[in-house]
Amino acid sequence: MSGLKSLAGVFLIVLVLTTCVFTCFAQDKILAIVNNDIITQRDLDDFINFTRIQLSGEYSGEKLEEKIRSMKSDLLEKLIEDRLILQDAQKNNIKIDDSRVKAKIAEVKKRYRTDAEFQQALMEQGLVEADLQSRIKEQLLMYNIVDTKIRKKVVIKPSEITEYYARSQEQFILPQQRDFQSLILEDESKANSIYEQLKSGKDIAEVGKENSLTVNTFLAKQGELKKEIEDILFNLVSGGLAPPLKIKDKFYIFKLNNVSLSRQQTLLEVQDAISDTLMEAKMQEEMAKWLDEIKKAAYIKIN
Repeated sequence: MSGLKSLAGVFLIVLVLTTCVFTCFAQDKILAIVNNDIITQRDLDDFINFTRIQLSGEYSGEKLEEKIRSMKSDLLEKLIEDRLILQDAQKNNIKIDDSRVKAKIAEVKKRYRTDAEFQQALMEQGLVEADLQSRIKEQLLMYNIVDTKIRKKVVIKPSEITEYYARSQEQFILPQQRDFQSLILEDESKANSIYEQLKSGKDIAEVGKENSLTVNTFLAKQGELKKEIEDILFNLVSGGLAPPLKIKDKFYIFKLNNVSLSRQQTLLEVQDAISDTLMEAKMQEEMAKWLDEIKKAAYIKIN
């Protein structure tokens, strides 16, 4: 019996060691060679996990995972391009101040309530803070070389802005907007009492202060609000007041301050936005050309 136990113990050890070997082998599997650099499965996994941490500021839960799944097929190509850009940054002796890396780390940490929560989030992705620092430093190096090679050379002429505005004026029509304030109450009789006070001409800010209520101020376009709220606001005249509206278990009082009619924005109002749009388009075009050039000059093998 003791012999069988010993044999079982040996088998268990062999099984564990074999699993570890296969796991390590899978992680060390070479996915691509980029000049003198190799990209392993572990590199790709770390890149995916870092991308997940980055996107956690915009997405969470299933939406975050859905976003990651939608990007996965392109991430190896992106990782190859990043290696090429980093290699070019090294050739051009691009440097990054450590204070900039620390500032970026601090920005990421702000998304978490405590440092322990931040460290836990990293651990769940198989990362430590040093991994995050390294990746952020790489991003800053890439940004700097792109800034040097492309961004500083892209120029937007005033005539291009004018031409874009002339052919795309429909993009710059402001829809009707409503500038309004609201009070939220839980008691119907209190809501009706406050509504009567406002109807008699009392200032909404004063009423809110007297009743320890927050006065919320909004500027909304048609289509941005719940239908029941929009039906009320877009039928009020400027200065109008709506009786308490029950939504779920709360009562809302709305006061319309001002109506902004639909209008065409002037070139002066939108020229900065147009400049940004044209800059982004030119940057993408020049970036694609530059990446094609460095890819043609590089040795790239994808396994």
